[in-house]
Amino acid sequence: MNVDILIPITLFIAVAYAIKVTVEAYTRRRIIETRGSEELVRALLEGETRRRRQSSLQWGAVMVALAIGFGLVELTGVRDVTPGVVALLLGATGFGHLAYFLLEGRLPEGRRLEGPAK
Repeated sequence: MNVDILIPITLFIAVAYAIKVTVEAYTRRRIIETRGSEELVRALLEGETRRRRQSSLQWGAVMVALAIGFGLVELTGVRDVTPGVVALLLGATGFGHLAYFLLEGRLPEGRRLEGPAK
């Protein structure tokens, strides 16, 4: 792999992520500073916690599925990137997202991303 191409791409992703995190933190800070209602601040913080947990669950399911896909590639002994290898890895990623969907559906109603049951 050509490292000269990988470094600028990685740098761009890191800068974009840093900007996103900074803007989100600034927005939360402004809401809290403007003396938003206590209920609004609590809902904001609880929503953030739920989103982080759901994100961890999603990426965990996807990474496990990708690990299985890479393991299958290794077991088959393939050393070149072929359409079949790419299809296997894309299929593993899709399987991970479907597994997340099923796992998220099994969480108790109050623990889902949409919020507590009413």
